[in-house]
Amino acid sequence: MLELLTGTGLALAAGLNAWIPLVILGALDRFTGLVELPTAWAWLANEWVLLILVVLLVVEFVADKIPGLDSVNDLVQTVVRPTAGGLAFSSGIGSETVAVTDPETFFASSQWVPIAVGVGLALLVHLAKAAARPVINTATAGVGAPIASAVEDAGSFTLAFAAILAPVLVILGIVLLAIAVVLVVRRRRRTRRARSAEHPLPAP
Repeated sequence: MLELLTGTGLALAAGLNAWIPLVILGALDRFTGLVELPTAWAWLANEWVLLILVVLLVVEFVADKIPGLDSVNDLVQTVVRPTAGGLAFSSGIGSETVAVTDPETFFASSQWVPIAVGVGLALLVHLAKAAARPVINTATAGVGAPIASAVEDAGSFTLAFAAILAPVLVILGIVLLAIAVVLVVRRRRRTRRARSAEHPLPAP
């Protein structure tokens, strides 16, 4: 169960920011004793891989906070974030962490299954994030973009660390994400209704 929560938390974090969970996994494995990546994913701790991931993290960190450019970034990340989610989920469920000291052969019979699960989880979060950003930008004239992005980055960071150190807290993260999705959907519906009221269809 803890392995599943760890992988889920990392995949959800990747849906908010593709690079944060991968950087955290690789850095904790390389520089601390908090994570021991499985052999198949040990490359995440390579110093050159970590450097590339950090550079990509900085690029997304900046791009996601600029109104207009953030939506373009979300379009590009439609492929990147789910892919990162698949990697994060797969590496997470097989890692030995301070919370999971004896990783079992979870999903081990079919290696593609955990990757597919991670891709699906990250994609759901990414789609919610991408749908929310235009609503926030419109409602705040772009002022809310950097604030929303900072909150998403903090959420990704918190989810990733919670998944590794205290996987049970991932359940709380799932609840909060679900509430956020509901709020976004309701806001989009209200916006559409308001536009329909302002521009009613002509009578036949």
